[in-house]
Amino acid sequence: MKKSLTFIVSMLLVVAMVLAACQPKPEVPATEEPKPEVPATEEPVVEEPVAEETEEVVAEEPAGLVCEEPIKIGLISDLTGLMQSYGDWMVRSFMLGMEYATGAPGSAGEKFVFADAQENTFKIDDCEIIVYVRDDASNPELTTTVANELIDVQKVDFLVGTVSSGAVAVLQGLADAAKVPLIVAPAAANDITGISFNPYTFRVSRNNYQDAMNECVALTQQHNKFIQLAADYAFGHGSAAAFRDACTQLGGEFVADDIFAPATTTDFTPYMEQIAASDAEAYILSWAGAGFISLVQAAADQGVTETKELGTTFIDNLMMPVFYSNAIGTTAGIVYHYSAPKNAINDYLIEQLKARYESVPDLFDADGMNAAIMVIETLKKTNGSVEPETLIAAMEGLEFEGPKGTIYIRPEDHVAIQDMYILTLENLTDPNAMFYTFVDTTRPEPPCLLPETMKDRCGEIPWGSLGGN
Repeated sequence: MKKSLTFIVSMLLVVAMVLAACQPKPEVPATEEPKPEVPATEEPVVEEPVAEETEEVVAEEPAGLVCEEPIKIGLISDLTGLMQSYGDWMVRSFMLGMEYATGAPGSAGEKFVFADAQENTFKIDDCEIIVYVRDDASNPELTTTVANELIDVQKVDFLVGTVSSGAVAVLQGLADAAKVPLIVAPAAANDITGISFNPYTFRVSRNNYQDAMNECVALTQQHNKFIQLAADYAFGHGSAAAFRDACTQLGGEFVADDIFAPATTTDFTPYMEQIAASDAEAYILSWAGAGFISLVQAAADQGVTETKELGTTFIDNLMMPVFYSNAIGTTAGIVYHYSAPKNAINDYLIEQLKARYESVPDLFDADGMNAAIMVIETLKKTNGSVEPETLIAAMEGLEFEGPKGTIYIRPEDHVAIQDMYILTLENLTDPNAMFYTFVDTTRPEPPCLLPETMKDRCGEIPWGSLGGN
């Protein structure tokens, strides 16, 4: 470690010469020689990487979700009842939506089977999210039972469901009383975010008005006079009112009062007789679940299919060959067909359903996935908080991307503004249900249907009907 005096002196001379060489003008070396030390003190200032490195580290730190306890979701669907197919689509795509939004499959594996598991746990950042699945068979009494168990025993933070609009009416009251936000899917009744509105009810499914506004664009370009048959419960009544309003606004005429049949009807003869006797050019049907086959048979037996055009929305892939067998070339609206939207999330849904379930997406698969994405996007906005008022504030006005593109939750009435589609039926034999050619995308803005006592919430949105009456 010792250095000779000669070596030290030599080094000082070298440094002095180098520093002097860096000066623009060769000033008097004897007096300026100590001053070159100034650059030596400035060098760290010039290089100062410390401040930059600190900023980079802060910018790259992920915010992440903070959850002191697992977040719990209660998913209610029809898995054994008359609308089981709808319920199955809802559940499988909700799980795929959770996987898409969290980035990994849940604890139940890549394919969720209700018979094997009634819950599925996901994780995002340090948050554990448990999905409890319950079957209500579209029976309001069973809906009450399973919802109470989810609320009181499992202590869920969200409720999602269900298929039947009648069952949703029960679910809304329970969610409101417990202050648990409810995301409705795939039920479509206007009343859900209309006369039965409460602050805790939201939806990702369309409502009857959106169906009607989309379909009437196609209908009124082909026909002028209409008659309609609908199921005698909330969904059917809401649909009939919406079709009458939407088609009339576009120049259509209804030649008779709307006809309603109980949802349990098996013999449609008397209803088809009324339709056959009218001078309508097209008959509109608002029906869901069982009864399609006997309805179609009665229409054929009474000569309705020979004298009038079927003027209703396209339905699910399974029932299209039964219901539309004589309607090749028809142009109509549909809530969702997997061939219509062009985006990466829809591509993901198609790919994963084919790979895991050997199926293409059907009518309500988009609703299932959208409901899951809505939950996760809400939690991101609240940073994992599940305080009810915080969740409501985050969900009102929420905008997110799903299989149908951009979904916007209208803050005034919690209606989900979304794309709808108009397609032309080309065949009913394609093994992958590629039945249609694309015609158009619409984005209906339905009226605000809140009770008159809540009319002020509607703001500038037409209240009560498209005409604001």
